[in-house]
Amino acid sequence: MNFYDQIASNKRRTVLLLFFFVALITFIGLIIGLFWGSTYFGIGLAVVIGTIYFLISYYAGASMVLSMTGAKVATKPEYTYLINTVEGLSIAAGLPKVPDVYVIHDTALNAFATGRDPMHSSVCVTSGLLAKLNKVELEGVLAHELSHIKNFDIRVMLLASVLVGVTVLLSDFLLRSFLFGGSRDREGGNANFILIAVGIGLAILSPLIGEMIKLAVSRQREFLADASAAQLTRYPKGLADALRKIKDDPDPLVDHANKATAHLFISTPFRKKKSWTLSLFSTHPDIDERIRRLDSM
Repeated sequence: MNFYDQIASNKRRTVLLLFFFVALITFIGLIIGLFWGSTYFGIGLAVVIGTIYFLISYYAGASMVLSMTGAKVATKPEYTYLINTVEGLSIAAGLPKVPDVYVIHDTALNAFATGRDPMHSSVCVTSGLLAKLNKVELEGVLAHELSHIKNFDIRVMLLASVLVGVTVLLSDFLLRSFLFGGSRDREGGNANFILIAVGIGLAILSPLIGEMIKLAVSRQREFLADASAAQLTRYPKGLADALRKIKDDPDPLVDHANKATAHLFISTPFRKKKSWTLSLFSTHPDIDERIRRLDSM
C-alpha cells in the first residue's frame, strides 16, 4: 500500500468511526426522550449540550492545551533552525499560514500539533527532541505534525474529544434520570422495566464506548499523518528513524501531559507495557507497526 492508498483508507475509517460516535449520542438522546415522554426533548438536549460544549472547546481548546503542557513560544535566535524548518515545510505543504511554534522544556522525545484549522494552529516540540534528532528525523516529525494540521486532524480530534464529553454528560443525565426520576407511572410496566434496564446499561457503558471510539479515531489519524509526512518529505525513512529513537526513549512526559492531552502527541507520553487489552485503550497505534508501514513505502 503506497501513501496515497494509506491516506484514502484512513480517511474512510475515520468517517465511519465518527458516524458511529454520532449514532451513539443520538441513541442516548432517544432513550432520554423515551423516558421523559418526548423524543424531541432527548434529541434537543443532546444538540444543545453538544453545541455549547463544542463552542467552548473550539475557541478555547488550543490555548488550554498549550497552557496545560507548559509550552513556551519559540523565539529567535535560540530556535532559529526549528522556526525556519517549520516555515519551509509549511510552504511545501501549502498551508495558508505558518503555525505558531512552541517548545516544552523536557528531556523526553515528543511533539504535538493543536488548533482548530490551518489558520489557527500551533506546533510544539520538546527540547529533548531537538537535542537528540538529526536534521532529517526532525523534518519527519515536523512533517507529521504539519500533516495533522493540513489534513484537519486537529479539528477531527477536537470533535472526537467534544463527542466524548457530550457522551459522558448525557450518560450521567440518563443515569440520574433513572435513579432519581421516579417510576414515571406509564402504561406497560414490563416495557418500562426493559427501557430502564437498557437505559442504565447504556448510561454505564456509553462513556467507555465513546472513549474507545475516540481512541480508535486517534490511532487512525496517526497512520494518516505518517503517510502524509512521507508524501511531504518524500523520505519515509526520516520519520521511521525518528520513531525508532522515540520508541527507545526511556523518559516519559508525565510532567507536561495527562490523559486529556495524550492523544495529541506523536507518541504516547506515558511508558506502558504491551498488552492486547491495553491496546484497545491506547491513544496511539503500535509504534512498531507505524515504523513497518513507513519502511514499506
